[in-house]
Amino acid sequence: MAENLLKGKKGIIFGALNEMSIAWQVAEKAKEQGADLILTNAPIAMRMGEINTLAKKLDAPVIAADATRDDDLNALFEQSMTHFGGGVDFVLHSIGMSPNVRKGFPYTASNHDFYLKTLDISGLSLHRVLQAAYERDAINEWGSVVGLTYIAAQRVFPDYNDMADAKSLLESIARSFGYHYGVKKKVRVNTISQSPTMTTAGSGVKGFDKFVAYADAMSPLGNADASACADYCVSLFSDHTRYVTMQNLFHDGGFSLTGVSNAVMDKFSEE
Repeated sequence: MAENLLKGKKGIIFGALNEMSIAWQVAEKAKEQGADLILTNAPIAMRMGEINTLAKKLDAPVIAADATRDDDLNALFEQSMTHFGGGVDFVLHSIGMSPNVRKGFPYTASNHDFYLKTLDISGLSLHRVLQAAYERDAINEWGSVVGLTYIAAQRVFPDYNDMADAKSLLESIARSFGYHYGVKKKVRVNTISQSPTMTTAGSGVKGFDKFVAYADAMSPLGNADASACADYCVSLFSDHTRYVTMQNLFHDGGFSLTGVSNAVMDKFSEE
């Protein structure tokens, strides 16, 4: 990738928990490309994770914010504008959690209080983030917001559970808010539908290792790893993608358009 794609740009990264996190790698790649950053996560995630290690490495402040709390998000953007002396140029939304998955409730026997929490954390939080920024004019003209999603928003993956519904909501919010933010400030909003990636959150899905192996066998290019996803995010933060908005962009080695692969068919021929 070309050097200094993000030189002079400022951004906020949500969701860096540990080195397994895609957000962690996005933060590292954005810094390598010249960006100045603020890192943020929910207070409970910050206690569980290693965000302060990353913050020290990248010389980036950490501002705690629960993305399901409007007051937290309002304070985050106000503090970021004070820190940077103005608006930011990009935001990564890498937030997802399902209590139903964590507690082992199947989709057909969901706890609906948990279900609503899944939607709030993993989907509605993008709207909260965008609204807080929109109301404060906190994202600069031609800025970029990227949310991470998965193809289960379009296809059935039984054990992905209520996260699939949350990702569908996330993608719809990106389209709808992308229109309004584009009209107001030329801010673009996109989602990246990433290959299954062995993150802390992903590994909580039942049978996830088999999930990863299947996708890899189905994809002509194989699974895209977290590092490649980080590179793709950086490209969407850069000025080279100024006219890309309201899109759900598949970053999955071709999985999304492959009906069947020889590698998968060969599995059915094994004796």
